[in-house]
Amino acid sequence: MLTAIIDYGSGNLHSAEKAFQRMAQETDAGDVIVTSDADTIARADRIVLPGDGAFPACATELRDHKGIYQALEEAVVTNARPFLGICVGMQLMATWGREYEDTAGLDWIKGEVVEIKPTDPTLKVPHMGWNDLILEGAHPVLTGIKDGDHAYFVHSYHFRTDNAADRLSYVDYAGDITAIIARDTMVGMQFHPEKSQKTGLTMIANFLNWAP
Repeated sequence: MLTAIIDYGSGNLHSAEKAFQRMAQETDAGDVIVTSDADTIARADRIVLPGDGAFPACATELRDHKGIYQALEEAVVTNARPFLGICVGMQLMATWGREYEDTAGLDWIKGEVVEIKPTDPTLKVPHMGWNDLILEGAHPVLTGIKDGDHAYFVHSYHFRTDNAADRLSYVDYAGDITAIIARDTMVGMQFHPEKSQKTGLTMIANFLNWAP
């Protein structure tokens, strides 16, 4: 089994690589590699799309980077390989991103990525640090996860789904902020599971062993 973490120039992938490799070794889930090779992505058994920075820049890099976009569509949409989007990688699953300008996303899960606007003016944006997950739905990736488990966030925009059933979890930040989305063989996490200690490592292990 091969899990490919996509490198499309979205930032430092070292911590994600180490966390996924650790959990793959602990659960006998095969190999984990960071790659920008389209052929490797197309044949991978599982795919992880991270992302740091602004939605428009990440969307442009993804679509322009050495055939990665086409390989991703083939693997995830055509061949239904398990997919995990992290942070901006999760946001790119949306129909639209509204950061700075209207930018088309992958349109895998209907919705838009909009600015966080807490109703409490004393709360700062970006939403940064630990927050408690509130679960709304069941999913194999959430096995062993419960309400109140902590995850680590760093973001100024969040995913607003068109269909409530596509959202599995949110957090409260003077208003609800989408934390986890899912549809078919696709999952997205707004937080960084690789930085979320036991909660994040549990979800990484669940993803690596998920067989939809």
